[in-house]
Amino acid sequence: MEKILRIEKIEKYYGNKNNITKAVDNISFDVNGGEFVAIMGASGSGKSTLLNCISTIDKVTSGHIYLKDADITKLKGYKLTKFRRDSLGFIFQDFNLLDTLTSFENIALALTIQKSDYKKVDEKVNKVAAALGIKEILSKYPYELSGGQKQRVACARAIVTNPDLILADEPTGALDSKSARMLLDSLNALNEKLNATILMVTHDSFTASYADRVIFIKDGKIFNEIVKGDNSRKMFFNSIMDVQTLLGCLLYTSPSPRD
Repeated sequence: MEKILRIEKIEKYYGNKNNITKAVDNISFDVNGGEFVAIMGASGSGKSTLLNCISTIDKVTSGHIYLKDADITKLKGYKLTKFRRDSLGFIFQDFNLLDTLTSFENIALALTIQKSDYKKVDEKVNKVAAALGIKEILSKYPYELSGGQKQRVACARAIVTNPDLILADEPTGALDSKSARMLLDSLNALNEKLNATILMVTHDSFTASYADRVIFIKDGKIFNEIVKGDNSRKMFFNSIMDVQTLLGCLLYTSPSPRD
């Protein structure tokens, strides 16, 4: 299976020589194509810093990050801009939709920026909208949508350009439980129907149970890693909870999933 993302011994320091904080401490792992991976940890564990380094929002102090064998820690200028535009899809906690554009236009905007053939824009947007069950809201503006609908539009925008990797930062954080389940079903659809590779940061065990694999971060290091395999989501959820107990930092947790 093709390795999409390869993290090699990355470290990230903040501060000066008199007061140094090591936010990420010698972390290494791979993400394969079509895999859905969750990163979990308490506040201050380094999980968000790790995601920021992978997204090139932040720079590593040492180590390397490869996306399809290209070392993204060395990208600058136009190459960095092109990488962010073409290779990454982002799903934010607060949606980041443009209020003056319809759902269709919000999704299509990423294709317009890429200067895609306008004849193919309609086809691509409708294909993604169908996979996420949002075709009926494509003509609506963000203020006409529920939180869950907004987040699904944001998911569609993230995948429509067919990026190598989708990064999701606490995607259910601003949603009620019903909307959160709808979003997680949408992420599953992206992963299973469109073969999207997803790396998601979350503090929530229920959210993490939708992933194929969960990596636990503590004090900037990988503490543990578990794989769902053939287990049911409920069994995987229970395994996640067991590791959380070992971590000694039982995080906020939604109700246990049904079988």
